[in-house]
Amino acid sequence: MGLPRPDGARGVYGISVAAELVGMGVQTLRLYETRGLLEPDRTDGGTRRYSANDLDRLRRIGDLLEVGLNLAGIGMVLDLEAENTQLREEKEDHQWLQTAPIPATRSPKRTSSTNKPR
Repeated sequence: MGLPRPDGARGVYGISVAAELVGMGVQTLRLYETRGLLEPDRTDGGTRRYSANDLDRLRRIGDLLEVGLNLAGIGMVLDLEAENTQLREEKEDHQWLQTAPIPATRSPKRTSSTNKPR
């Protein structure tokens, strides 16, 4: 029996740990949040908590910066990627519905006229 897989959306990393893991500065992570590029979870006290998904998104932002996109362009790319992912999932769901086997239904037994009570 394997260990349970962690939830990639659960915020577990503080901002300094997240910044170190992705090789960015703490202020950079704050800037990206201000610009709407990511939205980390918050504790009841307001402390940011970054998830594994947030770290992946930060790495993607870094990749897009390296190829010359500005933050506005990165926001548009990330939105389009998310929309594309959603459309693919909907398409897969729709295809599954089209190929799902339909169980055969039994038709009720007919009684013949010879089985009628006398």
